[in-house]
Amino acid sequence: MNARDLMTTDVVKVTPETPLRDVAKTLLTHQISAVPVIDASGGLVGMVSEGDLVGRKRTERETRSEWWLMRLAEGEPLNSEFLAHLQSPLAVAREVMTSPVVAVSEDTRIDEIAGLMATHRIKRLPVLRDGHVVGIVRRADLLRTIGGGVSAPVPLPLEPRPGPVELTEETGAGLPPPAPAVAPPLRPDETLSVADFRHLVTDFKEDEDRSRARQRRAAAEARRRAVRQLVETHISDAAWKALVHGARMAAERGETEFLLLRFPCQLCSDGGRAINAPDPDWPMTLRGEAAEMYLRWERDLRPRGFHLTARVVEFPEGVPGDIGLYLAWG
Repeated sequence: MNARDLMTTDVVKVTPETPLRDVAKTLLTHQISAVPVIDASGGLVGMVSEGDLVGRKRTERETRSEWWLMRLAEGEPLNSEFLAHLQSPLAVAREVMTSPVVAVSEDTRIDEIAGLMATHRIKRLPVLRDGHVVGIVRRADLLRTIGGGVSAPVPLPLEPRPGPVELTEETGAGLPPPAPAVAPPLRPDETLSVADFRHLVTDFKEDEDRSRARQRRAAAEARRRAVRQLVETHISDAAWKALVHGARMAAERGETEFLLLRFPCQLCSDGGRAINAPDPDWPMTLRGEAAEMYLRWERDLRPRGFHLTARVVEFPEGVPGDIGLYLAWG
């Protein structure tokens, strides 16, 4: 069973510039506790929850969030400090949203979903297809499925995938040998001319151009596959500890930073432009494994003084290529 079997496909969305009062109305109207934030290109840039709206201080957590949301949505009098914040020019979804966002693909398994919710202490996960939100998996959906019941779907056992077939002497027995390449007949010397040679040069260059075009298409498809894999890859506790250990060993060698992840710029929602600029909001563009790594650093290592930087590490044909995510302590 995977995210496709659990997710709610009727997804309500807001934009980064949606006023907080309208976000509150959206949560109340649709009886939901959080909403994804989508940019102009349709990419996921954040999530806004009840907790983001009402604040996460102890006194605010003790207040019923629905009551706060109702007052916010209806414009009733609020706490003076909170009201001043709402009336400021920055009182929009972009200011309070959680970003980057942990997300999954439609094929992410139920056990991975449960692990992500536990690791990142979240109640819902957006489901992405080609970088766009197509559903939401809620913790309640997960618990209902795990808890069983008459209506609960039963996960089917995974069937082993057939491995690649290796061609051996036995499997290839009886097949006719490939036909040898036949060279074209040579022209008599007296028929050769400069024009003939120039045509040969032109044909060679055209063949080279077609070959380079095929290579570019193959490289682009390889990058798309890599991006899909990175979107669907999630960091385990063991993998994170191994990276931290690698950083420690780098420090012992006298180094001041450690490469945590190298990934194609297409994994970013803006193709890596914010990182290349650089724009201080670049973390909001991270997706998949890179986003999870950022959140791990923010939770575990940032309070201890470690820095996280991102930069373009190569520029094929003058445009941004792969991006490196670095843990720094120098």
